[in-house]
Amino acid sequence: MIRTIHTPSASSLLASLKKGDHLAMEYLYQKYWEDVLDNAYKRLRDEEIAQDITQEIFISVWENRERLNIEGSIEAYFKGAVKYKVINYFKSAMVREKHKEDIALLTSNQSSSSAENMLMLKDLHKQFDDALEELPEKMRVIISMSRKQEKSIQEIAEELNLSAQTVKNQISSALKLIREKLAYTLILIICLLLT
Repeated sequence: MIRTIHTPSASSLLASLKKGDHLAMEYLYQKYWEDVLDNAYKRLRDEEIAQDITQEIFISVWENRERLNIEGSIEAYFKGAVKYKVINYFKSAMVREKHKEDIALLTSNQSSSSAENMLMLKDLHKQFDDALEELPEKMRVIISMSRKQEKSIQEIAEELNLSAQTVKNQISSALKLIREKLAYTLILIICLLLT
């Protein structure tokens, strides 16, 4: 924790943070962690996901510290960050569910246009593999171990000598990038199926 007699002002705290001051980050973390977690939990009602989101927010603050631009209070910034992360979480959950439904529709609808469906499914798998190839190497290795080799986060972390949180962050980032690349294809396939 920052060892000063007075609590640092928001501007001096942010200035220190932008310079890479670990003590400034530790102060932010100690002061706001519980509030951010409570805010996330109230919106999600899931302790584990709320903790993940809280950790992501603080990691993001540190990683983006040089570009960090907080207008208004730090409390308001963190409230906005929680709101944004929670919205993204629900969007991602809906997209994951939608992808499962779309794949199920493609694989189960064998009766009328089975050959067409299987071609579209094959194309989707190819596009998934292409999207996978475009990921940074470390991310690609981690997502491949997770999805293709079906290894747990802990197994991947131990094998690659990384923290479990790093593995979780890499998987989350990889899935986000892949979802963005496949979103248009899935919409197109569903439109073709329903016409």
